[in-house]
Amino acid sequence: MNPAVSHVLLTRFNLPSKGAEATIRAKEGWLRDRVALFERYCLPSVAAQTDRDFSWLVYVDPQSPAWFLSWADEAGAGLFRAVRRAEVPREDLLADVAEAVGGAPARLLTTNLDNDDAVAADFVARLKAGAAATTPRTALYLVNGLIRQGDRLYAHRDPSNAFCSVAEPWDGAVSCWSDWHNRLDRHMPAVRLGGSPGWLQVVHGTNVSNRVRGTLTSPVPHRALFGSGLDGLPVPGGRELAADRLLHSPLRTGREAARALAKRSVLLVGGPDAVDRMNALRRRATAGAS
Repeated sequence: MNPAVSHVLLTRFNLPSKGAEATIRAKEGWLRDRVALFERYCLPSVAAQTDRDFSWLVYVDPQSPAWFLSWADEAGAGLFRAVRRAEVPREDLLADVAEAVGGAPARLLTTNLDNDDAVAADFVARLKAGAAATTPRTALYLVNGLIRQGDRLYAHRDPSNAFCSVAEPWDGAVSCWSDWHNRLDRHMPAVRLGGSPGWLQVVHGTNVSNRVRGTLTSPVPHRALFGSGLDGLPVPGGRELAADRLLHSPLRTGREAARALAKRSVLLVGGPDAVDRMNALRRRATAGAS
């Protein structure tokens, strides 16, 4: 590992959860669908990193089906380590990190990566460069990204996105999982890095929180950084791009503003648990429709 910073990617693949999410994850085909998404988007994007000096921990439910546990152990050979835990309290997470990097590092950089998303080929390199100039504990975000739904690609700027990172000294480390990705700046300074898109969210039938946002864009300028993650995307025509910019994108922005206002209201009245319950109801509705 680089002595300046030890970088660890963290992925919750199918950690046990209560309520509606538990029902979804027990549903026939959920794991197989997620494995397919992981192998199509997430795994190859991490394998394509220009900076390979990192570790990757993928957390899986120890009560998962045997076929899935075997797949997790084999698929990660040389790239990620499947860690079987029913839950991941801070002390266990840091123990897993120390084992992955070969001891307690002087400085730690942790990054959240969802199992159905992808990152640009220079994602790790850019985060390390940003972490090198941070204060003792800092949240890091690459604010520009892409969203794929079906055969359409959208450019989107999200200053507090789910691809969040925390750079910090090892002593007292809390990691990027210490709070929701959009609440880390309540606990520490946040650095938001611009530049080319750093991540790719995939909107599909079994996710709820990810929606189409941003502005329709061509995949051509982004293929070098995202490779096979953009396969199958046509190049939109000029009229389609103009219609999205002038009509559809403003409508999406308005809907997002309304959702954000509703979420803030729920937070004020019921706190984070109320938002979790609201998301659980959405997931249950999605699961019932699939």
